[in-house]
Amino acid sequence: MKVWIYDGPTPWHFVTLPKKLAAEIKVFHGNLAKSFGSIGVTVTIGDTTWKTSVFSDTKSGSYVLPLKAEVRRREGIVADRTIQIILKIA
Repeated sequence: MKVWIYDGPTPWHFVTLPKKLAAEIKVFHGNLAKSFGSIGVTVTIGDTTWKTSVFSDTKSGSYVLPLKAEVRRREGIVADRTIQIILKIA
């Protein structure tokens, strides 16, 4: 998945989940959605694992995963880089 930046007042790094994966999450776990359509997940990138949420994104028709600055620093993640993610529904 490719890292991109939301360029707002406080920029955030995200990845957009593949649409097929997003569709499966909606079918099997959509009932877990909280505010803003968020679903709790545990994510692993490289040697870093943390708990967070994916958020429903109407623009892409998928879910987006925010990438914390601490995780990006630990794993050397920058915008436009393609990364591998292990994602488990929490």
